[in-house]
Amino acid sequence: MALHKGDRAPSGDRPRRVNPFYGEADPVGGMTASPPRHRLPDDPLSPSVAHRFVHDELMLDGNARLNLATFVTTWMEPEADLVMAECREKNIVDKDEYPLTAELERRCVAMLADLWHAPDPDTTIGCSTTGSSEACMLAGMALKRRWAQRNADRYPATARPNLVMGANVQVCWEKFCTFWEVEPRRVPMEGDRYHLDPAAAAELCDENTIGVVAILGSTFDGSYEPVAELCTVLDDLAERTGLDVPVHVDGASGAMVAPFLDADLVWDFRLPRVASINTSGHKYGLVYPGVGWALWRDRSVLPEELVFHVDYLGGNMPTFSLNFSRPGAQVAAQYYTFLRLGRSGFRAVQQTARDVACAMSDAIGEMREFRLLSRGDQLPVFAFTTADGIEAFDVYDVSRRLRERGWLVPAYAFPPNRTDLSVLRVVCRNGFTLDLAELFLADLRGLLPDLNGQQGPAGAPRNMATAFHH
Repeated sequence: MALHKGDRAPSGDRPRRVNPFYGEADPVGGMTASPPRHRLPDDPLSPSVAHRFVHDELMLDGNARLNLATFVTTWMEPEADLVMAECREKNIVDKDEYPLTAELERRCVAMLADLWHAPDPDTTIGCSTTGSSEACMLAGMALKRRWAQRNADRYPATARPNLVMGANVQVCWEKFCTFWEVEPRRVPMEGDRYHLDPAAAAELCDENTIGVVAILGSTFDGSYEPVAELCTVLDDLAERTGLDVPVHVDGASGAMVAPFLDADLVWDFRLPRVASINTSGHKYGLVYPGVGWALWRDRSVLPEELVFHVDYLGGNMPTFSLNFSRPGAQVAAQYYTFLRLGRSGFRAVQQTARDVACAMSDAIGEMREFRLLSRGDQLPVFAFTTADGIEAFDVYDVSRRLRERGWLVPAYAFPPNRTDLSVLRVVCRNGFTLDLAELFLADLRGLLPDLNGQQGPAGAPRNMATAFHH
């Protein structure tokens, strides 16, 4: 006698639901589909149809390789793409679940600490971020908290902190001052000086100054700010007044260029007054967008209450961040790039970018229509404007006409006290070759007859910002 009814399906044959992504949508419906753009469609599409809709619209974006505005990396090797693909689903904040990704982050911090001459690279405190903007926020928070600890009897009741910087700083520092209620004190540009003046910066410092920001590679013209001279001036200020003002070096771009091409330039932790440094892994760190780095000289300059501790490899790992979930792919790609290139490889890549920048600027400097502001011999970045006597067109006309050829070159006005000066800026990155540079120069020369034939410049777009922040 059967113990159970025979018409019941065996347990292995019970109906099972599958992931909706595993199945194709109606293939016929996909031939006539017209999904809405601003609300969820009622029904799914096949993956090929969904891909085609997205792919076709993105074709109208600019070509990233021809984007001479951005500092962000636009080319990596196929092997780097594989490394990123293998890690893109890993959430880097889950250090206990992904301990080897966390280990790669720790190794990158140690490598950067060694590169920037930290007193003890093996114990230097640092972290990855989503980019140099987040890294700047973290560095600014540490500066403010240290100042608040020293002024606990006055803050927040009677003291308002301030941060001294050049007018040429990236917009993230303006955001920091707004978000964290810090007074920004800006050193304006004067004449042919397009970045911070150390003496003028020291004059703005007082007992409420949390620090001075020095930019190693201004986005406006590619020039390095004189970090060592700034530290010397602040050393003198401390000796005269007792004001001990730390320096943060915003090395978003230059901190991954100067160590390889300007080894004799002293700008980093070799200067005792430099408390912290940030950089963008996704700029001249040669990684696709999504990674930055912040490092502090030692534990004394990063208040402990800002640091959180997580379990890691059976031990404890300090973390400091504003963001939470993000992929580990970019950190893995940064470690890949460090291993792949080494010091000599980075030197070769950055030297090539500088050589291309200098060759381009030399060629543009020979054109009677333009005047160079910088050559690209610090950051591989240079700025130029129209020459005296050129009245038929301006830099905004040049930018518009270059865009017609696919080249994205920003035109923008400088900050105070040089708002009268508008320029074009060219950023040379890894992957931008001399061959592409020659094509750019040919297109630029080809535009000049038409530009010279204009009745006058069309001028800046009405909705254009007073400065270009990228």
